[in-house]
Amino acid sequence: MCKSSTRDEHGACFLEGQLLIAMPSMSDARFARSVIYICAHSDEGAMGLIINQTANHISFPDLLDRLEIFPSIESKDEGRSYKDVPDLPVHVGGPVETGRGFVLHTADYYAQESTLAIQNEICLTATLEILKAIAAGRGPAHALLALGYAGWSPGQLEREIQANGWLNCPADPDIVFSENQPDKYAQALATLGIDPSHLVADAGHA
Repeated sequence: MCKSSTRDEHGACFLEGQLLIAMPSMSDARFARSVIYICAHSDEGAMGLIINQTANHISFPDLLDRLEIFPSIESKDEGRSYKDVPDLPVHVGGPVETGRGFVLHTADYYAQESTLAIQNEICLTATLEILKAIAAGRGPAHALLALGYAGWSPGQLEREIQANGWLNCPADPDIVFSENQPDKYAQALATLGIDPSHLVADAGHA
């Protein structure tokens, strides 16, 4: 089903700027009960970030340390310490390139040539500069940091949707940037008027 999504000049349905919600029939355990923000979708495939899975093995200060970002922050902002760094959760964005960082954020931060504006005032930036800005207190009002991403080859996502693997809905920034990770799945389904307890693994196609 192609609902509340964009179409190209040929009528093809693309889900850029939408949320994907995993159905109970999802066979890949990595995506069980996942909510994915679709950053790009075209004839060439799709790319998105899981927004409701946090990485328990690393914190934001840990990441800054690994990337050797924090020393530069200290040199520019004398007296700044780790206690001043925002408590930003690190998400598991997906199984592809898990060492690469991506930041979904509000449009009040924009870096020319490195920030991609998607939809509804949500942008994507994947550079060290935005991490430095967040650490220094100069970042966007709302941000979601993820390591890795979810990717689909041409036609793959469409086939998975046809196989009842995913639902889609408009991306509400309040859901995307919510700090309550466990509730995002139910919140996304609620935008479609669906109670999670009513979903069954062998549900038919809409």
